[in-house]
Amino acid sequence: MPAGFGRLWTAQTVSSLGDGITHAALPLIALTLTRDPMALAVVTAAGTLPWLLFGVLGGALVDRWDRRRTMWGADTARAVLFAVPAAAAALDVLSVPLLAAVAFLLGLGGLFFDTAATAYLPDLLRRDPALLERANSRLRAAQTAMSGFAGPPAGSALLTLGRAVPLLADAMSFLISALLVRTLPAMPRPVPEVREPLLRQARAGASYVFRDRLLLGLALRPAVGNIAFLAMETVLALFAHDRLGIDTFGFGLFLTAEAIGGLLGAGIASVLGRRLGTGTALTCTAATEGLAILGLAAAANPYVAGLALAVCGAAMGATMVLGPSLRQAIVPAHLMGRVASTSRMLAMCAAPFGAFLGGWLATTYDIRTPLYAAAVLLLVMTVVTASMTSNRRVEAALRAAAPAGGPDHPVSKGPAKESAPDAL
Repeated sequence: MPAGFGRLWTAQTVSSLGDGITHAALPLIALTLTRDPMALAVVTAAGTLPWLLFGVLGGALVDRWDRRRTMWGADTARAVLFAVPAAAAALDVLSVPLLAAVAFLLGLGGLFFDTAATAYLPDLLRRDPALLERANSRLRAAQTAMSGFAGPPAGSALLTLGRAVPLLADAMSFLISALLVRTLPAMPRPVPEVREPLLRQARAGASYVFRDRLLLGLALRPAVGNIAFLAMETVLALFAHDRLGIDTFGFGLFLTAEAIGGLLGAGIASVLGRRLGTGTALTCTAATEGLAILGLAAAANPYVAGLALAVCGAAMGATMVLGPSLRQAIVPAHLMGRVASTSRMLAMCAAPFGAFLGGWLATTYDIRTPLYAAAVLLLVMTVVTASMTSNRRVEAALRAAAPAGGPDHPVSKGPAKESAPDAL
């Protein structure tokens, strides 16, 4: 790994800790201001709106800008932004509209940082598929550990010291991240395209995803997966309480099983890719997610349910390493921001449909119905996208993306080899 990766990993690890602190503290802070479920939903939804409104445009801007400076600027802006609600909380003038506005602007900063980081990493690692898998595995594991394990209890503990304290802690995490990103090596900008209007460049990035069957398959999985997982998560707390007899404290432990599985999945993703081939591994992890949720829906006790949730988390963790690593290895540098943001936007747009579907199915039928529906969606998606992300397509894409005269990185090759790769 290049030395710069260690600084990038540290920056994202610190930032993920801050995210975990805010993830636990922000809803609790909102509860001190209102008990209206719709008002709380507005605060939650505000953070996702930037992806829905500006996702593709943000990717086009990232492809025009220096990516290191974009990351540094986004983190600095978010550090300063947290000072506003922290000051309002200290002065006892904090309000729900202010929290919603801050959540929206934080989401906008996250859009630019995440897209720029996704585009910067392949340049830092010389677009080496094996290094990209290793790097994404470490980044994903750190994110899960910090935002899933360490951050939430820290956020709850800091909140007991005052409403401003967890906000200031997250501001400090963004500041540290910005300082570390500022020291990263500068990368040459990709060869610029003929200067076109921003909207036309954004459309070109989106159409690049939809025209390429491999990239479309990689984008469909998280999009359909978000519908399925949000349908499940909408009723998961009620399912755990009513059908499994899990109390409030036990529900926290129950969710930890998914995080533990996620760490395991991120750690073994590269091994799966080497043994099965990246395409086959992605198909297997998608199928495992569906079967695990099916097991969760049918579980008769908390232990079986926790095991099913851990298996699902492991499959998700592996998928979230293999899929982005492959995309970073095959997409041209000058399109990386737009392709990454288009894929993320599809996933974010799908999430509200999943939440609505889960609530409607639980109200109309039974509390288990959303889980069964989620399992069926994931299994159908696995069948539909299996040929789109086959080993043969992956190998052809990696060969096409390899530098002229440079080594081909057969990260996707599994035990079975096929001839005559499909046209992308």
